[in-house]
Amino acid sequence: MSTVLLSLFLIILAISSCTPETNQEKPFSGENPWPEIRKERIATLLPEAMDRAGVEAWTIICRSNNNDPMARHIGCENAVSPAIFVFHKNTDGLFSIAFSPAGEATALREVAIHDSVAVVDYGVGAYAQAAEWLNANVSGTLALNFSENITVADGLSHTQFEQFTSHLSSDLRRNIVSSEEVVYEWLSVKTPAEVEIMREAAALTAKWEEEAYSRIIPNQTTDRDVAQWLQQKIADAGLGHAWAAEQNPLVNSGPDRGHAHATDRVIRPGDVIQTDFGIRVYDMWVTDIQRFAYVLHECETAPPTDIQHYWEVAREGNRRAFNAMRPGATGYDVDRAQRDWMKEQNSLPVMWSTGHPVGYEAHDVGPSLGGAQESREVRSSDLRELRPGQVFAFDGFYRWEIEGGYKTISVEEMAVITEDGAEFLIPPQDELILIRIR
Repeated sequence: MSTVLLSLFLIILAISSCTPETNQEKPFSGENPWPEIRKERIATLLPEAMDRAGVEAWTIICRSNNNDPMARHIGCENAVSPAIFVFHKNTDGLFSIAFSPAGEATALREVAIHDSVAVVDYGVGAYAQAAEWLNANVSGTLALNFSENITVADGLSHTQFEQFTSHLSSDLRRNIVSSEEVVYEWLSVKTPAEVEIMREAAALTAKWEEEAYSRIIPNQTTDRDVAQWLQQKIADAGLGHAWAAEQNPLVNSGPDRGHAHATDRVIRPGDVIQTDFGIRVYDMWVTDIQRFAYVLHECETAPPTDIQHYWEVAREGNRRAFNAMRPGATGYDVDRAQRDWMKEQNSLPVMWSTGHPVGYEAHDVGPSLGGAQESREVRSSDLRELRPGQVFAFDGFYRWEIEGGYKTISVEEMAVITEDGAEFLIPPQDELILIRIR
């Protein structure tokens, strides 16, 4: 080969070798769809949520540094000086108005989330100006963000409450209620566009978990090695964690550890490995999926009979929970469906609920799929009815005793409630992933 051809070959080789790193598009790296989805949610889902909650008006107070948890959902995430955002449900439909200082008013008008933006007179202040409008226009219930049960509906500080309500009429003060029902009804349902984003994110989550298992070298790789590889995948893709990064993912090849970080335990033949993993995409939506693997002994070609049985029981528990998920069913109904199966199959009791809502957080707003655990009092959240558009992460359980404690297989998948049942976001895990000695 001539010097010229050799040089050309090396240049082409260098370009081709760096192309995947430099040119490959990262997942979820396009334009963030949240601004448009937020507008759709306000226009289509919020009016119904306010009707269900029996609320005429909902007011959110925003500010910098210690903002209300609902700020990003209503468009006041960039508030600096106190600003008041009001949603009013009247005979003409839903009307929204933002009482904003001049510094942020121009941007609010440009993003066009709200029907009206009123510039606050510094001599009057946002509290007094918004209260004057409410006193003149609202005669029914006024929801404010304080709540005992829903953290994201509990963003109003005591000082804010005192300052704001002091400007309200005595009649309107008597009509103040917690916003938790509005927030519950609104946030628990996702739009079809949101479900599709979560479906794509769920597929990526499961794919990375399976890739992580393929890298395990028994008797060398540790649980922490697997966790760090998945954490690096998140970092390289520019995505976020579905929950605290220190505990995401939980990779556990030993006895149950609950919600915890991965350890330096070396993965060995005979281990059942749990990986509980979730990613955050567009800094908004999250996933929560588990994948399970078994490490074969050198002489094995399949899991032992008992391990295979435990897996099949847990998998069937997941499917029974899935089959119980439909509009009008309660979270308790779903939990009960698999608890009865667990008892029939002689599984040890499991403390955790069968499932939970997932969306903006790993444990999102919505019905709890629980309440049927032994020695557990049924909560109001367990008795909430499921509704189309709600998304859940839910498990099928089997628990048994092992050296050093207990082991639980928890077949965790994600599903969305449809008009006549439920639909898995991605194909569920059907068989244990097998890891062979290399």
